[in-house]
Amino acid sequence: MKKVIIRKTEEIDNWRRNINSEINFIPTMGNLHNGHIKLISTAKNDNSNVNLVSIFINPLQFDNKLDLENYPKTIDNDIKISFSNGADAIFIPSNEDIYPPNSKNIKFLKAPTELSSALCGLNRIGHFDGVCTVVYRLLNLIKPKNLYLGEKDWQQLLILKNLVLSKKLNVAIKSVPTQRDFDGIPLSSRNVNLSKKERKLIRFFSSELLKAKNNFQQEKKINLNEIIKKLSAKKISIEYLEHLHPYTLQKARVEDNISLLAGAIRCGETRLIDHVFLMKRRPIIAIDGPAGSGKSTVTKLMAKKLKLLYLDTGAMYRALSWLFIKESIDYKNEKKLQNILKDISIVFKSNTNLHQDVYVNNYCVTEEIRSEKISSIVSKISSIKEVRKFLVEEQRKIGESGGLVAEGRDIGTTVFPHAELKIFLTASIDERAKRRKSDKNCKDSQDIDIHKLKELIKKRDFEDSNREISPLIKANDAIEIITDGYSINEVVDKIIDLYNDKIPKETEMK
Repeated sequence: MKKVIIRKTEEIDNWRRNINSEINFIPTMGNLHNGHIKLISTAKNDNSNVNLVSIFINPLQFDNKLDLENYPKTIDNDIKISFSNGADAIFIPSNEDIYPPNSKNIKFLKAPTELSSALCGLNRIGHFDGVCTVVYRLLNLIKPKNLYLGEKDWQQLLILKNLVLSKKLNVAIKSVPTQRDFDGIPLSSRNVNLSKKERKLIRFFSSELLKAKNNFQQEKKINLNEIIKKLSAKKISIEYLEHLHPYTLQKARVEDNISLLAGAIRCGETRLIDHVFLMKRRPIIAIDGPAGSGKSTVTKLMAKKLKLLYLDTGAMYRALSWLFIKESIDYKNEKKLQNILKDISIVFKSNTNLHQDVYVNNYCVTEEIRSEKISSIVSKISSIKEVRKFLVEEQRKIGESGGLVAEGRDIGTTVFPHAELKIFLTASIDERAKRRKSDKNCKDSQDIDIHKLKELIKKRDFEDSNREISPLIKANDAIEIITDGYSINEVVDKIIDLYNDKIPKETEMK
C-alpha cells in the first residue's frame, strides 16, 4: 500500500473509500517518542487493518497560551517515525480544518464531571472538554474500527471510553501499557523540556510510586503521607497524589482488589504525571452458566490465551460423584460424609497435550467423569451442603493469589463474589443438546435420542436452578452472553475484550 499524508478533512472520505479496509487510528499531538512507537507498532501487529496516525496539537487542551506556544513541534521527524513503525497514512490537519470558523457541525463537548473533576481536572480546567471535543471530531471524520490509546494518560483513557459509550460510537478502544524510559520515568513529549536536575526529580517521584507498588503487593496497604513526606524532602512540588478506585476515581476502598496511585508534580515550568496500579491479588474471571453452554471449552481457551490458571470446578463435583459411585459411599449420611471428605484429594495436572487431567486420590478420572451416569447424579451431589462447603473452600484456596479463570454454576455468586469479571454463559436448549450430541468426550450422549437429551438438559437446569444451596443464578454484576450462532473463538474473543476493558494492562504482576 502506498503511504500517504492527508492534510485536509475533505480528503479523508476519498482516502477511506479507496482503502477497502478497516482502520486502526492512533491520535497524537506530535513530538513522537517510544511510547507513540509502541502504539503504532501494536496496531500494526494486532491485525491487517490500515493504520492511520494523526498529528494535531489541539489548542483546546491548553489552558496556558505560553504552554501551547512552547509545545515541541517536530513534524518532519514525526512523519519519519510514523511511517517507519507501521503507519500507512498520516493525517496532519490545520486548526481551521478541525475547527472551521462559524461551522455549526462542530460539537464542543463537556467531559463527564464525575471523571474529569479529580486528578488533572482539579487544576486543568476545560482540558478534558478539549480532549473529548477533538477526539469526537476525529472519530467522526475517520470512522476507525479501533482506537489505540496509552494507559499513561489513564484519566483521559477513562473519559474517552465514556465518550465512546455515551455517544454509541462503533469503535473499540485498545489500550497499551505505560512505556517507561531507561531511568524508569514515563515517556512523555514534555520530557525534552527537563533539565538534568529536573529529570532527577521526576525519576525519584516515579521510583517512589514503583516502590509503593512493590510494597503493596506484600503488605496490602499504602501510606500516602509517608510518600508525600519523602517527595517534600526532595523539594518536589506536588500538585496531587491520590489513592483511588481505578474506574470511578473515587477514594479507594478497603475491599478494592485493584486501586490506582496517581500523582502529578511540577519540575520548573514542566508538569508531569505518573501512576501505578496496586493489586492485592491477580485478577479472577468467573464464568457461570447451565450445562452445555460451552463453559469448559471457552474457559480452557481463555486461560491459555491470557496465561491464567484454568479452574474446572465442575470437574471437581464430577470427580466426587465418580468416587461416591465407585466406593458405594452413602453420601446421605452427613456425619460419615464429613469424615470421608477430610481424606479426599482432588488435584489438576497438566498432561503432555496441554490439557488438564483430574485426579481423585491419585487416580486419573478425566475420561470417566464425563459419562452420562455421572451427569445424571452430579447435580444431586453438588446440592449436598457438606460437599459444597468442602469444594468451595478448596476452590477459594486455589484462588487466593488470583490469576485464574474458573467455570461452574456458582462461581460469581458464591465462590468468587469479588471476581473482576463475571460472565453468565448460556445457550438455548436446542443448541446445547446439539453440542452434547456431537461432543466426543460425552460418549454416552452420542447414543441418546436428541429429544431425550433435551429433556435431560431441562431436568438438569431445573435441579441446578432450584437447589437450596448455591443455585444456578446470574450474579447481579455478571454480563450475560448467549452463544447461539457464535463460534467458540468468537465467544472467547468477546470475553477477552471485556477482560481487557476491565483490567489495565499494567496490572500484570511479576
